[in-house]
Amino acid sequence: MEIELRLEKEEDYRRVEEITREAFWNLHLPGCDEHLLVRNMRTAKEFIPALGFVALCDGKLVGNIMYMEARIIAEAHSERSVRNEHTEHSVLTFGPVSVLPEYQNMGIGSKLIRHTIQLAKEMGNKAILIYGVPAYYERFGFRASKAFSITDKEKRYPAALLALELAPDALAGIEGLFDEGKTYEIDKKESEEFDKTFEKKEKLVTQSQEEFLKISGIYL
Repeated sequence: MEIELRLEKEEDYRRVEEITREAFWNLHLPGCDEHLLVRNMRTAKEFIPALGFVALCDGKLVGNIMYMEARIIAEAHSERSVRNEHTEHSVLTFGPVSVLPEYQNMGIGSKLIRHTIQLAKEMGNKAILIYGVPAYYERFGFRASKAFSITDKEKRYPAALLALELAPDALAGIEGLFDEGKTYEIDKKESEEFDKTFEKKEKLVTQSQEEFLKISGIYL
C-alpha cells in the first residue's frame, strides 16, 4: 500500500466533501455537517490553502486535512479604563481530518496530521488548538487547554479542547479564550439543503455519538 500526500486541487473539492461525509456520517450526531464545513472553509479568509492536503492510497483519494487561522483572546485590565482591553494571539486550528471508513486505522490520518504539523512549524506558526479526542491527539503532543489556561468561548475547559505548542513556551503567559471563528458555526438548514446534493444516507443514533457528547460535555 503506497500512501501519497499532496496539496488539494480544485478538481478534488467534491470528492473531498464526499470523503468527509462518509468519514463523519453518524459519528458525532445523526448524519453530519462536516462536509458543509469543508465547503465553507475554502471560501473563508482564514483558510490556509498551503496546509490543505489530501491523501491518496495507490492513487485513490481517501483522506484530507484542512487548516484555518484562529485566535486566543486574552483580557488585560487597563488602569486607565474601567473596561477590560482585549489582546489577540494568532494560532492555527485544523479539522475536519477525514479518512474513508474502509481506510481508517491504517495510519493515514496520522500521516496527514504529522506532515502538516511539521509544515505549520516550518512556516513559523506558534501553536495549534483543536477540538478532538484527547486519547488520539495526545500522541501528537497535544495537551489539555487547561494546562495553558485557555478556555472555550464560554470560559470553560472542555476535555476536547487541546493545544500544541510549535515553539518552546509559545503559549506561556497567554490566558484567554479560544475562538476558532464563525466558519465553524454551522447553519442547520443550510446543512440539510447541502446534504440533499449527495446520495441519500440513513441517519442513526450510535454509541460514538454518546461518547462524543461525553467528551464535549466534560469540563476539567
